[in-house]
Amino acid sequence: MELSSTAYVILGFVRGEPRSGYEIKAAVDNSTRFFWAASYGQIYPELKRLAGVGLVEPIDASTGDRKRTRYAITADGEAELKDWLRRPPETTEMREEGLLKLFFSGALKPAEAVETLRSMRRMRLDLVERLRAMELHKEVIEDPYPPMVLRMGIEFNEWFADWCERMESELLAPATEKGSS
Repeated sequence: MELSSTAYVILGFVRGEPRSGYEIKAAVDNSTRFFWAASYGQIYPELKRLAGVGLVEPIDASTGDRKRTRYAITADGEAELKDWLRRPPETTEMREEGLLKLFFSGALKPAEAVETLRSMRRMRLDLVERLRAMELHKEVIEDPYPPMVLRMGIEFNEWFADWCERMESELLAPATEKGSS
């Protein structure tokens, strides 16, 4: 059976402790969302599918009148997650609306296209601040990999902001200077 990327996100998050769909979404939003998002519309159907094939098991976590189900990884789910982790990555997708807009900015004057670069730069610098705040408030954990990925996020977004600034300078350089380079 072929699993979706969302299935592996779920298996990864329930590996450490049983979680509800809501808790999985919160964990995604505070960690992997910066490089791999998952919506409620993906998480809940995938939880049911994973439970149906025995990779996770539902646990009743209701309190009072509030019905709540958490999911725990099974031995088969753990084996599937480890098998997936051992395989080489297959996708390198990046979804960046700013780059898409920049790609088609030939329809605009360079001064207008620069606004896309400035906006992307601001977004990346804001993201660097948010990631640095996560870095400062992270608990001391024995697992070295989440902090490693966090550091990559910070460095990548700093590079991206710098790239936007360099491209802005290129676009705003006088036409005579561009002809001589």
